[in-house]
Amino acid sequence: MGKYKPRDPLKIPRFADIRTFWRLPYMKEIPTNIDFAVVGIPFDTGASYRVGARYGPEAIRSQSLILRSHNPALDISPFDYCSGVDYGDIPVVPGYIEDSYKKIEEGLLPIIDKGVIPIALGGDHSITLAELRAMTKRHGPVALVQFDSHTDTDPDYYGHKYNHGTPFIRAVEEGLLLVEHSIQVGIRGSTYSKDEIEKARKLGFEVVTAEEMYKLGIDEVAKRIQERVGDAKVFVTFDIDFVDPAYAPGTGTPEVGGPSSRETLELVRKGLKGLNFVGFDLVEVYPQYDPSFITALLAAHIIFEFISLIALNKREKQTRKSVKTSQG
Repeated sequence: MGKYKPRDPLKIPRFADIRTFWRLPYMKEIPTNIDFAVVGIPFDTGASYRVGARYGPEAIRSQSLILRSHNPALDISPFDYCSGVDYGDIPVVPGYIEDSYKKIEEGLLPIIDKGVIPIALGGDHSITLAELRAMTKRHGPVALVQFDSHTDTDPDYYGHKYNHGTPFIRAVEEGLLLVEHSIQVGIRGSTYSKDEIEKARKLGFEVVTAEEMYKLGIDEVAKRIQERVGDAKVFVTFDIDFVDPAYAPGTGTPEVGGPSSRETLELVRKGLKGLNFVGFDLVEVYPQYDPSFITALLAAHIIFEFISLIALNKREKQTRKSVKTSQG
């Protein structure tokens, strides 16, 4: 059983005490023998339309208090198998994206170097480039699974290389991705040019648009994710605007015509199950555009699924080891 786990809500009410993610222990020094660390990256200077994702980590943590200890859909209690902490926030530099990238890399490396999986709470989607830079320093190039309504492969923005629409063209250019094992899912909405989606495909990504996703169905899309990634080490990035704004209105660049929260959770469970994770992030939560906090609540539940999937992998590994031992 995990040494570091959430406080028991039957002993201390969920609404009490300091609000870490899922009421995990807050630690700035990464202990040994943990599996994951939740990290806030409250940076939104890369946004091109709305701003306010700097408040995303706070909102997601607050809504995570409702999470309980067992995941019935995956039939696992994560902390029976894994251990994790809330690392707090990385001190970014508001208004300065390249300086913040350096801070993000420096903040993540102590986690990654210990073999711990970081789960980042954004922040706008520009932060993912810095996360991938840190990842590759330990793991080399990684596969990318991107849930998003936008490809985020714009060549520049007003002549500048970095904003939340450019991280994945930069990641390809910098050699951070195993692009032949990478996939973008849920792409939709109006575009700046006729060939925008085709440009992402020419970079090497497999792209499943929202229209294709609905025709294929969840099971087939999940199968495509599994086949594309294979055994490669994978970083999962989830832009909350993947979800229809009827279910996630608190985001920076909302696009209608997306999946429901139920469909989203099902696809995450099926599409990511058993993959070789090295990191996750969830970005583009803007709580000020959603006074009911359903966007942050959904974000917290998606991260709950990420943690459950980490636990499933660990349980499977323990089962294989037990079978091997019993067979002599």
